Amino acid sequence: MQIEHSVRLLDRSTPPHILTLTTLAGIGALSMSIFLPSLGAMSDHFGVDYGVMQLAVSGYLFATAAIQLIAGPLSDRFGRRPVTMVALLLFIVATLGTLIAPNITVFMICRLLQAAVATCLAMSRAVVRDLYPPHQAASRLGYVTMGMSIIPMIGPMVGGALQEVAGWQSVFVFLLIAGLAATVLTWRDMGETISGKGLTLREQISGYPELMRSVRFWGYVACTAFSSGAYYALLGGASFVAGTVFELSPMWAGIGLGAPASGYLVGNFLSGRYSVRLGINRMALIGSMVSTVGLGTSLIVTLLGVSDPLIFFGFCMFLGLGNGMTMPNATAGSLSVRPQLAGTASGLGGAIMIVGGSVMAVIAGAALDPAWREIPLQIIMLSSSALSVLALLVVIRRDRRLSDDLPR
Repeated sequence: MQIEHSVRLLDRSTPPHILTLTTLAGIGALSMSIFLPSLGAMSDHFGVDYGVMQLAVSGYLFATAAIQLIAGPLSDRFGRRPVTMVALLLFIVATLGTLIAPNITVFMICRLLQAAVATCLAMSRAVVRDLYPPHQAASRLGYVTMGMSIIPMIGPMVGGALQEVAGWQSVFVFLLIAGLAATVLTWRDMGETISGKGLTLREQISGYPELMRSVRFWGYVACTAFSSGAYYALLGGASFVAGTVFELSPMWAGIGLGAPASGYLVGNFLSGRYSVRLGINRMALIGSMVSTVGLGTSLIVTLLGVSDPLIFFGFCMFLGLGNGMTMPNATAGSLSVRPQLAGTASGLGGAIMIVGGSVMAVIAGAALDPAWREIPLQIIMLSSSALSVLALLVVIRRDRRLSDDLPR
């Protein structure tokens, strides 16, 4: 379905405003990153080791993947709006629970329940696909994720400032306020984007084989998983490289980690500007090649004996730039395979991307060795990015075969 009339903020009779979609896509990222500077203080408060407190990160990621698997099919059946509203309300209740949790067990349960907000990211993607054809959907997703990409840059800074001024609880108070604001905005602005009553469970199940057998769907999903996997690998190894290899202070390490996010912002803008003109496959391929070439050059420079934090993190900007072009377009492609199951495809694709990224982060953490400095991390990032190029080439080849099979 494509909606022709203009978009008006706080009017549910028109398509959701880009501010609403960006808010939905971004609140999950905010919940993921804003409390990271408080992990030490939180472990002291609950009297547990830092490693135990880190389960609030890894556990949240896996809960996010599981919830997206459930939320997608539910939204195809009951609609995007009710599923989104329920997820936001669960997030608010869970966030309140983290503030009053008497011990680490209750806190962790509430933290896992906070992952319900991951539904909002899947719904923002599905809503865009409900309203626009693939090329326009990629453009819209580019603008949505462009706004969302700012959050990983500013979230930890806001959390760190709140931690210093008022303690770790203030971070979750901020999340509670953000959740309430997002709920009000969504209630006022987001109407239902599925025509009719949605697909019944039986209708969804009948459509699954076509989706699951689609080479194009799995190619697009693999592309997003490997593209994001390179970034997750960076997250898994950046602290080691910054602190042990380059001996950077936490402040400068944080600035270095902001380099991919700044590149991602630019890449999202380019997607929003040019995806309609160039097409989703071409834009995604350009993006994945930009990431691969940038990471490959970084590795070559290091192997030539030049090891410097400016070079390492500077080339990571190409990773962000490439992913900013790849992710919206490959995501739009995966949702276009069977538009009636856009919610299911969004949830499944998002879950695979998160699990794949988490695996890459674990691999990166296990492979790092002071003797080899940053080289193992560069190899892992380059390999993951190169696999995203390969996955997209499979999609392009499949598209050409399907085109050749059409009557002329």
